[in-house]
Amino acid sequence: MVGGGQGAFIGGVHRIAARIDGEFQLVAGALSSDAARSRASGAELGLDPERCYASFADMAKAEAMRADGIEAVAIVTPNHVHYPAAKAFLDAGIHVICDKPLTSSLADAKKLAAAAKKSGVLFVLTHNYTGYPMIRQAREMVAKGMLGDLRVVQAEYPQDWLTEAVEATGSKQAAWRTDPKQSGAGGATGDIGTHAYNLARFVTGLELDSLAADLSAFVPGRQLDDNAHVMLRFKPQGKAPGAKGMLWASQVAPGNENALKLRVYGTKGGLEWEQEHPNHLWFTPFGQEKRLITRGGAGAGASAARVSRIPAGHPEGYLEGFATIYAEAARAIKALRRKGGKVPRDVVFPTVDDGVEGVAFVEACVKSSKKNGAWTKL
Repeated sequence: MVGGGQGAFIGGVHRIAARIDGEFQLVAGALSSDAARSRASGAELGLDPERCYASFADMAKAEAMRADGIEAVAIVTPNHVHYPAAKAFLDAGIHVICDKPLTSSLADAKKLAAAAKKSGVLFVLTHNYTGYPMIRQAREMVAKGMLGDLRVVQAEYPQDWLTEAVEATGSKQAAWRTDPKQSGAGGATGDIGTHAYNLARFVTGLELDSLAADLSAFVPGRQLDDNAHVMLRFKPQGKAPGAKGMLWASQVAPGNENALKLRVYGTKGGLEWEQEHPNHLWFTPFGQEKRLITRGGAGAGASAARVSRIPAGHPEGYLEGFATIYAEAARAIKALRRKGGKVPRDVVFPTVDDGVEGVAFVEACVKSSKKNGAWTKL
């Protein structure tokens, strides 16, 4: 693991998720940019002191030379470190599992995608919400044509934790997310807007044509956006006209904790899903009653069942969503171990290309907003 040491939030999430299905063991880390903190963090996690590194560059070089070196690295740093860290491990022939967004700039994202393709190893992006069983269910239903031709896509992701200038109080999580040098061009847009956008793309399969964005930094002195309204125009699919969409991402919406929602409507019906009630998917065939499909319940299909772990009626959510991404990565790595091995078609995870698109989405939003909401191609 790179990053995720003392005081970090997301590193602990990744470590729990990687262990849920028993597929990974943490054996090495460059857990902080501060060498002493990296060693202290490694000691707390029971790592061999010899494998607690002062930098990701040292770690990539040393682990690539060990007979028992790591097969994969999880990169859980602030955004601006994603590119150099991932590049170092790709060059060392080590599979990369990287937190989102892919990088802090589109130029770096494109360079990283080229490096990933050249390396021949896996690059997995942890858009964890794509791992939720009912999101897999929704994707399957759209693919089967149960909604007909898609017309409207509504994605929203409001939070309230940055309603005040938390970054000025010493909060590590707030400080880097509101710093353009560490986060990149987008604030809420990059932090959570990319999740909402990726989820809409994952479920619908629609390709974005253009967008019109209005980004705001409501908190005085904040350098990056904390609220975004984005209109979306998708490309036509076959003979069907392009669908239209709206995306709202906000971190200054009191009363919202992690209220990611997705609504998809087509000529034959609609779907509605809320992250805070992740085991419920509402399906309404046009002209019929609204129906609740639950994880493991009647109406849930093979795609949802494949990534479910516990019986129906028991909550599954955030950690398990991350765990699904790790489990899919493990399946892919095991497949590639075999001579001539290929990743099975049913193994699904966000890729480096999804990451490039996510960063392109952020930069297009910023560009559009600077031009007073002008329609902007992705």
